[in-house]
Amino acid sequence: MESPFNSEALQGKVALITGGGSGIGFEIATHFGKHGAKIAIIGRRKSVLDEAVEKLSSQSIQALAIEGDVRKEEDAKRALDSTVAKFGKLDILVNGAAGNFLCLAEDLSVNAFRTVLEIDTVGTYNMSHHAMHYLKSGAPGKKSGEGGLIINITATLQFSAAWFQTHLVSAKAAIDSMTRNLALEWGKDYNIRVNAIAPGPIKDTPGMSKLAPDEINIRDSPPWGEKWDIAMTAIFLASSAGKYVNGAIIPVDGGAWFHRPPHFPKETIRSLSRVVEKRSRVGSNTKSKL
Repeated sequence: MESPFNSEALQGKVALITGGGSGIGFEIATHFGKHGAKIAIIGRRKSVLDEAVEKLSSQSIQALAIEGDVRKEEDAKRALDSTVAKFGKLDILVNGAAGNFLCLAEDLSVNAFRTVLEIDTVGTYNMSHHAMHYLKSGAPGKKSGEGGLIINITATLQFSAAWFQTHLVSAKAAIDSMTRNLALEWGKDYNIRVNAIAPGPIKDTPGMSKLAPDEINIRDSPPWGEKWDIAMTAIFLASSAGKYVNGAIIPVDGGAWFHRPPHFPKETIRSLSRVVEKRSRVGSNTKSKL
């Protein structure tokens, strides 16, 4: 699909994307690059990173691969330092690195629970905390008064509750709160906007291959989106069109997070509602006569 944004919407911007070697992260990296941004991606698998950079370079996108773990402070600092050394500044941080799997709560070990929180929540804070010094107004390479942007990739499952996802909803709920709090503190003090995108079920992503494997037949499936949908939302936030958006958690899911199959067929509801309403009116008239 073609982008609705001008091809120069992010011209001159520099973005660092965690988990940018595959899935939604790579889609964001690709479309950021197509709209003029220079791209750095960090991940744990060198082969995936190298392949991603090769694909980006083939589209004339300037890209840098950094092998590292978002949970480790030294890796976060190195990724940020390398990005700024290569491109002269940092304008956008996208926190897309995540871990997930299906597991019943009673079978979920403390170590497994901790691992997801460390990758998602601690990793997001670790990268954001160290990126702040490069994103704030007055940072290297920034024009006077120019700030930066953090986009956290979260989810919608934590908006209510989700079967077999205790670890994930705990991690993402924390990221949502972190997003709002950093937006409050850093928006005012440092001119850094902090927002989150909450994807629904997205086709052809590593995450959904774990949550909706072929072996499981999902009944009453909500609408599925595409990686393109998430990338376009990220461009909106990163472009001048999103300059007044701060502290927002934006669901991009076609309304899937409040998708619930009806308990009764529509025709049953239509006929039943008339009966109930009629009964209610009769009852009211009886009470008034008494």
